[in-house]
This record gives sequence, C-alpha cells and structure tokens, in this order.
Amino acid sequence: MNKLDLAALRLRNQRIQAGRFEHPEDVASWMGALQAQDYAQAVWALGLRTQTATLADVENAITAGKLIRTWPMRGTLHFVAPQDAGWMLNLSAERSFAAARRRNEQLELDAGVFERSQRLFFDALQGHHLLTRSQIMELLEQAGISTQGQRGYHILVQAAQSGLIYMGPMLGKQQSFGLLNELAPQSRSFSRAEALAELATRYFTGHGPASVRDFTWWAGLKLSDARAGLAAARGLTRLRIDEIEYWLPAEDLDGNETAKPNPHLLPGFDEYFIGYSDRSALIEGKYLARIVPGGNGVFYPMLVVGGQVVGVWKRAVKNRGLEINLTPFQALKIPEEQIGPAAERYARFLGLPLTKLSLSQSEGLSA
Repeated sequence: MNKLDLAALRLRNQRIQAGRFEHPEDVASWMGALQAQDYAQAVWALGLRTQTATLADVENAITAGKLIRTWPMRGTLHFVAPQDAGWMLNLSAERSFAAARRRNEQLELDAGVFERSQRLFFDALQGHHLLTRSQIMELLEQAGISTQGQRGYHILVQAAQSGLIYMGPMLGKQQSFGLLNELAPQSRSFSRAEALAELATRYFTGHGPASVRDFTWWAGLKLSDARAGLAAARGLTRLRIDEIEYWLPAEDLDGNETAKPNPHLLPGFDEYFIGYSDRSALIEGKYLARIVPGGNGVFYPMLVVGGQVVGVWKRAVKNRGLEINLTPFQALKIPEEQIGPAAERYARFLGLPLTKLSLSQSEGLSA
C-alpha cells in the first residue's frame, strides 16, 4: 500500500467517494466534527457527504436542532451532533481555557465577567429562546459589560466552551445562540478516558488512515492523551507506509480500494484536507500555498481528482444561476466534461441552475 491508496481510503471513509449518508446530521455523527467557521463552505461539506441533501435540507436540520456549531477543539467552530457537544467540550475545556488565558487578561476578562455574562445568557435564553449575536452584544452592553475590542467574541466563545450555549440556525444573516442543555438534555456522558477513546474511534473511523500525530493535530490534544485514546479505540487496525504508522477501520484491509478518477468539488476548510497535519498523500508540496495563499488561514475550495488535490475553484451566483470557475495547478488528465457532474451536483445542492463552468485561461486540460 502506498500514499495513493491512503487517499483512496480517506475518500471512502470520509464518505466522499462512496457510502454517502441520507441525512446531514448523520455526517456529523460519523465524522465526529467538521470544521465550520465558514458557514457557506461547511454546509457544503455536509451536503457532499450525503446522497441528495440540498442546502435547504441542511439548514432544516440545523433549525430542527439536529446539527449545531460550537468550539469543541482548537478554538475553532465545528459542526457536531448536539448529543456529542457536551462531552467533546468537557474533553477540550482545560486546554481551550489555558490557550485563551493571556488574551482574556489583555481584554480584562476575568472569572467575574464570565460568570455575570453567563447568568445573563441563561436568563435571556431559557425557554428555548434564540438570540442573534447582535442581540447578545446589546444584552451585555446594557448590563454594563463592554463588548468592545473583541471582548464580546471572547465572552461568547467562553460560554460555548463551558457548555452553556451553542450556535444555532441563521436568523436572517446573523448567527443565533441558544442553551445547549435545553437542546440536548440527554447528551452522552463519558469519563475522560472514555471520551478520549470515543473521539479516537470517531476520528480514525471517519478520517482514517491517519497517524496519531494527525489525530493530535485535529483534536487539539496532548500527544499522550491522543495515544491513550488510540490505545482504547474500537475496531481499528494499523499499517505502515514509509516508516509511519497509520490507523484505520479494520475492515478496510479486507479489500483493495482505489481512488476513482471522478472529480469532486470540495469546499474550503474541508476535513479531507484540514483533518490531517500531514497532507502529503493528498497534494504535492509545491501546491500547498495555492490552497492557503500567503498562509493567511483561509483555505480555498479544492478540485480533487483521483484522490489528489489538483486545483482550486470558486463560485459566482448570478441572476441566471451559478457560475463555477476552475483553476487547475497544471494540465488535467481528464477532459473538461468529466467535471460537469460534480459541478451540477453542487448547483443542485444550492437549488440553482449551472449556467457556466469554465477554466482559468492560464491553465489547460489534456484529453
């Protein structure tokens, strides 16, 4: 087995190439968590792993409380299943709060401010009420708690990482927040050791083959905790490629998986790319900067062919429908018409007609 085989297995286990789910909430449960700070990209990350779900279907699941966003790891927003949010937040809380301590001190945010803020949130949100971000900022200001200079954002994140609030459906163009315990009163409960094992099982099942260092990066854990979780994880086996151990579901070794040449239009920040610290099985090193130009933390949507990231793409919503422009890194080994079904699938997800699919003028295709 080589790194191309790794990519093929990841496509399958991430449910991009095969085995897609019927409902978007099932994707979150399978993957454990999907990075979601960019809403438009994240809903497509859910949609592409389903059979036919549309943007409306994903947003209906969010409105129904079957999917939420919160900050369970690395200080970054993720989509998770509501019943998983509590134990994931508990697992990461100590490191999350420690990472934020210095910035909180700079903003003059202490335990007293957080306690007052969280009492305000509880009183305002109880009874399954939702408030927009601007309404919450106004609530804090009216109580004499300044939200200036990123204080409001850090107060919100602290409340979410404490397990009090979650980010719910969009209300207009604004984020909304509710009480997590009201949405998921029967959430799962694990000891720390059990939570580490559960997180490792979810990660390697939904992302494998992956190394323990990939898991450490993704989960934001100490290496010792990641290893403890892996040791207790269920249903996994390992293989070695280029002196690196990779872990994956045991049944993956029963057959030969190859990455089909079918193109996929992946969103920016997709787990297929961002879910690993080592991305060498997915992309040539010389092209990494094309995904994150300038290292600014913004990941571009990706064109994947045969398991390899071979270009980027962007969309434009016009009056007549959706336009998609592709920028391959080099001449592709497939004809342009083979990309059409992937573009049409994204258009169907948005509920728009695909009116134009184009390639950047500076790049070409080979038949």
